[in-house]
Amino acid sequence: MSKKNKKKEDKSQQLEAQLKRALADYANLQRRVEEERKELGDYFKSIFAVKFLPALDSLETASKTEKSGGSSVTAQGLELSVNQFRKILQELGVEEVDTKETFDPHVHEAVEVVLGKASNKIVGVVEKGYKLGDKILRPAKVRVEKKEL
Repeated sequence: MSKKNKKKEDKSQQLEAQLKRALADYANLQRRVEEERKELGDYFKSIFAVKFLPALDSLETASKTEKSGGSSVTAQGLELSVNQFRKILQELGVEEVDTKETFDPHVHEAVEVVLGKASNKIVGVVEKGYKLGDKILRPAKVRVEKKEL
């Protein structure tokens, strides 16, 4: 092979390597942009959801109160509103924090400790907690049972 052909082949291989690196960099950039877009979307979802949680709490409280002593029509209307709020939050990916298990300080906030037979058992919910994926939007405020000594 002549020197001229060798130089052309080397140049060609150099250009091919540069093109492969550029394509890999572009693919990484696309992946990073998509991840950032998803994170930004989740951030705005969480802000939106957190703003609606107090309204949902109020509607749930009013619905319970109305069921216990109010008119059935008003109770049905409130229940419909509560269900619509829950559906919107569910569509956003917002879920209630589970309060049926034992106390977990990562997702629950103990607001009262009562003496009893078990330790770290949730015995009451003061305020529901919500999460979006793994992110806690609001911890569940709970009463926790502590074993008597």
